[in-house]
Amino acid sequence: MNAAAPLGTALITGASTGIGAVYADRLARRGYDLVLVARSQDKLDRLAARLTAQTGRPVRTVVADLAAPDDLRRVEQLIRVDAGLTMLVNNAGFGSAAPLLDADVDAMEAMVTLNVTALTRLTYAAAPRFVARGGGTIVNIASIVAVAPEILNGVYGGTKAFVLAFSQSLRHELASKGVRVQAVLPGAIRTEFWDVLGHPVENLPQQIVMTVDDLVDAALAGLDQGEFATLPSLPDAADWNAFEAARAALGPNLSHTKPAARYGVAA
Repeated sequence: MNAAAPLGTALITGASTGIGAVYADRLARRGYDLVLVARSQDKLDRLAARLTAQTGRPVRTVVADLAAPDDLRRVEQLIRVDAGLTMLVNNAGFGSAAPLLDADVDAMEAMVTLNVTALTRLTYAAAPRFVARGGGTIVNIASIVAVAPEILNGVYGGTKAFVLAFSQSLRHELASKGVRVQAVLPGAIRTEFWDVLGHPVENLPQQIVMTVDDLVDAALAGLDQGEFATLPSLPDAADWNAFEAARAALGPNLSHTKPAARYGVAA
């Protein structure tokens, strides 16, 4: 049983397996009550029973397909009315490794719906409540493809670039209001993600594959250390800081009255 002081309630999407299930385990052990959202009732029930037995934390389960509008609205409403909610972990999503010309556009649209639309709507439901209470944490699971979209499918990379950019904007707007925002950018993780893509993780170079336990433990350590962007595989945080500094350096010159001289079109 966990004697830690309660920290409020964490709602985790895509919580029945993989990254979401490990987040559920770690957050329950830290003292959070849980709301677990996923499509599989059986998997949710088994996970909830185990976590309650091991940690003593209350665990609620919500069966929902966040790509289905009615289910998404139901979870949004749950977030809006839960006075105890202190953390939202936007983990639900899926990917693709198919090249543009081989990818099914309907599948790409479904990916945008889950990876972008659902994440955005759930965040919009949580952020006002967190601001009103003067605190809360939003964790958005992005990917290294947010900054390296050439690695896998371009639409997948685009959705994760959105997650990163959206998180940057959230941090800019909400930090002064007591709301923590973290973007987690995993590399290759040993989960069912790769089986769904049709590329078993065993076929990847094993030196680039991280376990899901290590990923989540590193992500939570990054949160504890106050990181905004956590890249668990990146050896030197200075590399990310340099990347961000280069982006910030563009700011003063992103908008002027005349085109740059190199285009030869200024009067």
